[in-house]
Amino acid sequence: MSTSTAHDASRYLYRVTWSEEDGEFVATCVEFPSLSWLAGTPEDALRGLRDLVTEVIADLDDAGEGIPEPLSTKAYSGKFNLRLGEHLHRRLATEAAEQHLSLNQYVVRKLNHAS
Repeated sequence: MSTSTAHDASRYLYRVTWSEEDGEFVATCVEFPSLSWLAGTPEDALRGLRDLVTEVIADLDDAGEGIPEPLSTKAYSGKFNLRLGEHLHRRLATEAAEQHLSLNQYVVRKLNHAS
């Protein structure tokens, strides 16, 4: 597969934070967790990491290796399974029942309020 817009470095999830330890801004990419870039400004950190991601994508493509799919292009069903243990399951089911909600509705509300 050749590098396409689906693997355009700008479509990946980046974060730029201050690194007290390094005394610079550090850019990271969720889909490429082993990569980071330090710079004096947030803009330079992001630009440096995007350039690096572009190079890594080209190298992976040239080697015929898999290129991570950007989270922004993935489809999500809205469902996932969660194992939480019998005691927590019982407690959540009880709390949901007390509020006249399904367990699913109750957990979704709790998660929405936590973010």
